[in-house]
Amino acid sequence: MDIEARLSAAVQHYWNTRLKQKTTQGSSSGVRDYGARADVTGGKHMDGFAGLICDLIKESGVRAECIFKGSKTDLPGYFRPAKDWDLLVVADGRLLALMELKSQAGPSYGNNCNNRVEEALGNATDLWTAFREKTFGKSKPPWAGYIMLLEESIGSTSPVRVSEPHFKIRSEFRDASYEKTRKSVSYAGRYELLCRKLVLERLYSSACLILSDREGGQAGEYREPASDLRFTDLVSSLIGKLAEHQKSRELDSGSRR
Repeated sequence: MDIEARLSAAVQHYWNTRLKQKTTQGSSSGVRDYGARADVTGGKHMDGFAGLICDLIKESGVRAECIFKGSKTDLPGYFRPAKDWDLLVVADGRLLALMELKSQAGPSYGNNCNNRVEEALGNATDLWTAFREKTFGKSKPPWAGYIMLLEESIGSTSPVRVSEPHFKIRSEFRDASYEKTRKSVSYAGRYELLCRKLVLERLYSSACLILSDREGGQAGEYREPASDLRFTDLVSSLIGKLAEHQKSRELDSGSRR
């Protein structure tokens, strides 16, 4: 199965899991969340992505015992004791790679989008400060990946009005009709800018943005709106980083013979 088909299966898993949880949440306790909260409190939505990435890492030659997801994914921080990442690769006592897998579906995009931005920045700042302080021992700078799956809907793709009581927002956040409407780019546009800037500022090594609408997503349909934020490129970057370690390991082993 090619990588696009496998990615499609991960998208399908996301939606099927999310909507199933919305239906069954609270069935045993009798207590149900209200509105959209019912389909986000269950977790596990991104397990299909985690599983796919783990499989691709193993197929590249990395030993299964070096890959962690679901458990043993905590890393010590600098501003806090530890952070539970979504996926880790640790080999020979060295941190090689880590990933953050995030998603957002409507209808409340505003606050959730701001929260996702703050999480991404905070987690990266904590990670790299801990690395600077040699918290991860002899590890070289690890590869860090960020994936965002966003529901494609009117709410996420329409321009958003912004408040500017003192200063104007940066030009890249302005919608094409900004001068007339005082609206910013959509939440989808904001996430695209976020992912691109996370890489530009070297907070993450690679980032990926995937859009999928609720109906088509249940059949695995998705699209990648930015050519520089594609899943295949993120995976290639990750595999390349792991290959560097394997080559270095082989050279070290040869020099000791």
